[in-house]
Amino acid sequence: MGVISTILGVFGFGTGVGIGLVIGYFLFIFYQPTDVKDPEIRPLVEKDSESLQQLLPEIPVWVKNPDYDRIDWLNKFIEYMWPYLDKAICKMAKKIAEPIIAEQIQKYKIDSVEFETLTLGCLPPTFEGMKVYNTEEKELIMELGLKWAANPNILVAAKAFGLKATVQVLDLQVFASPRITLKPLVPSFPCFANIYVSLMEKPHVDFGVKLLGADAMSIPGVYRIVQELIKDQVANMYLWPKRLEVQIMDPAKAMQKPVGILNVTVVRAMKLKKKDLLGASDPYVKLRLTEDKLPSKKTTVKHKNLNPEWNEEFTFVVKDPQSQVLELNVYDWEQVGSHDKMGLNIVPLKELTPEEPKVMTLDLLKNLNPDDVQNEKSRGQLVVEVNYKPFKDDEVPTNVEDSSDVQKAPEGTPDSGGLLVIIIHEAQDLEGKNHTNPSVRLLFRGEERKTKVVKKNRDPRWEEEFQFTLDEPPTNDRVHVEVVSTSKRMGLLHPKETLGYVDIYLSDVVSNKRINERYHLIDSKNGRIQIEMQWRTAS
Repeated sequence: MGVISTILGVFGFGTGVGIGLVIGYFLFIFYQPTDVKDPEIRPLVEKDSESLQQLLPEIPVWVKNPDYDRIDWLNKFIEYMWPYLDKAICKMAKKIAEPIIAEQIQKYKIDSVEFETLTLGCLPPTFEGMKVYNTEEKELIMELGLKWAANPNILVAAKAFGLKATVQVLDLQVFASPRITLKPLVPSFPCFANIYVSLMEKPHVDFGVKLLGADAMSIPGVYRIVQELIKDQVANMYLWPKRLEVQIMDPAKAMQKPVGILNVTVVRAMKLKKKDLLGASDPYVKLRLTEDKLPSKKTTVKHKNLNPEWNEEFTFVVKDPQSQVLELNVYDWEQVGSHDKMGLNIVPLKELTPEEPKVMTLDLLKNLNPDDVQNEKSRGQLVVEVNYKPFKDDEVPTNVEDSSDVQKAPEGTPDSGGLLVIIIHEAQDLEGKNHTNPSVRLLFRGEERKTKVVKKNRDPRWEEEFQFTLDEPPTNDRVHVEVVSTSKRMGLLHPKETLGYVDIYLSDVVSNKRINERYHLIDSKNGRIQIEMQWRTAS
């Protein structure tokens, strides 16, 4: 009986459950709740701002607030400039973070904390709108709506007690409302001295973290704690009125105006030491005034002469005679390879008496270290005449040189011709298949010139100048510029490799006297090179 009753009980339970499910299904289908109302249909124009934001949470800030302007043009600009902004921002972030890290690791007895990888990825931020404030101060205040879903790769390695730990930040999302203030505004490029950044509200920050290669955010409870901690810390540091300050230039120096003119005449050099194995040296002098952003000025090259005479005049704009120094470097010109330094010396402007020309005979030194025994060796002498002329109180500075000014050709240049000057400044995004040790090779009228080799650098900077004395203007000529990578390893299968080239026609240089442009290299994926050219005549 016990077995039979058990079977009947199970059968009855199953039958009751089945009947209950069927009845419940029909009640769910056919029963109409009384508390459900028909939806109210209204045009969007009749809804208030809160209702619209609930319906459209991603609505741009320039739609919500009429004070904000739409700035699609800025997003296009940032999209194009992002590869360069990425490098500049990462460099600035390292500069700000390294002193803070160095101060903290001493407290916790950590050997080192370094950025092994630091890039913000290829996805630029998007600005939804911008509001600009008008103030009576010398400043520019902007508020922006920022949304950024980035793919950064930030890898930080810490070493302590012989062990190494790595932390990697990935998949960053930032929603913020920053206020950017540029001040003070100054008459020197980029026209502002400092950048101040504040947050007008607590930002939304979301990111992934890998600790020792494992996803740290997958640990229960860690994700929310870390996210809230980051938001609170960022808000405590930069929420208005607190701010991050980045100095672009010294405001005091940026506001300085020219106070005088320095006239320099390079007269001659005496008893220079021979640098070439065969024959005499080919000396020239490079002049530069400290705290001056203009390129260095150069004399002509005197070939095969250890006692050259120049008698060439140069003019410099003086802003601070108490701190500025005239630097004089003598070089031995080389047709191939880098130019050898023959010696140097300086003339502090504070030692000059205004309005009194002074002829100085300077001993050439190896370096400016007074305790270096190498400076006791004779390297020859350089004779210069200097004259500092301060402006009067009511005198307006005139004939102030600018970086776009073109000097006259030196004496001895043919009357119908002139001096072609080619300055190789820098290149970006060079890439070789086997090695990237770039140098530049110039070909002009069958003559070849080369810059120095920069080892293992995709963004090399040369700042080298080449001069060609011509009997007539090169109106129908062109210059072949080729970037070459040379391997330093013996026996390599690929000792030399071309990284790209460009042919530049000189008709624009002759007509405009000066061009300074960035050229895309042919046969290079992304390579570019900046070249400045000047056509100097005697008139």
